[in-house]
Amino acid sequence: METKFWDRAVAALRGSRLFTGAPARSAWSARWAGRLGRSDQGMTTSEYAVGTIAACAFAAVLYKVVNSGPVMSALQSLVEDALDAKF
Repeated sequence: METKFWDRAVAALRGSRLFTGAPARSAWSARWAGRLGRSDQGMTTSEYAVGTIAACAFAAVLYKVVNSGPVMSALQSLVEDALDAKF
């Protein structure tokens, strides 16, 4: 008779230190243990909205800084120096 997958999985767990052999918890304690031990899996819609607004604000500030006169001249001189380099 062929051993089923779950029988093999239980047998493997019994050989590991993860298996305690403790009886199953009640439905109530299992439900609360799952809620207390669970971490957040993702962001809510309001968190996405705040994150999107913050990213757009950061992009706007970065755009203004990069397009300012001193930064543009520094970038232009950097590119010109790189193109005029002797190999």
